[in-house]
Amino acid sequence: MQKITASLKPAEVEKKWIVVDAENAVVGRLATFIAMRLRGKHRPDYTPHVDCGDFVVVINADKVKFTGKKLDDKVYYRHTGHPGGVKETTPRKVLGGKFPERVLEKAVERMLPKESPLARKQLTHLLIYNAGEHPHQAQNPEVVDFAGRNAKNIRSL
Repeated sequence: MQKITASLKPAEVEKKWIVVDAENAVVGRLATFIAMRLRGKHRPDYTPHVDCGDFVVVINADKVKFTGKKLDDKVYYRHTGHPGGVKETTPRKVLGGKFPERVLEKAVERMLPKESPLARKQLTHLLIYNAGEHPHQAQNPEVVDFAGRNAKNIRSL
């Protein structure tokens, strides 16, 4: 009897749609869950070089929470490309700004493999909305109870 490793082919992948409610969810825990679903690592037939992950729709992304004092102490850095152009901001400023969904989007992006076309393609399957509804009802998404999976996944404060 030969032992062979089954490898998925791109034509064999069946993608599911899932909806996650991010209200009162801890950012890091939610980002790891989303990154795992985007990559497809939750599947028994996971293949690293094939896009076998699901489409993830996140609602209420502006209502995410941080634990401890991260809301003020955590610092996000970016560079403008000019000499001395390092800019910094905190999660409180980003969540109170024009695009609060970027906190979650950047957290997930930084958990995917870097500098790869596959990771960029997988990130396009992440759809984040600040409101409680989304325009993807036609895909019949499955609602995932992220808060109920573990008591540490939500923060009431």
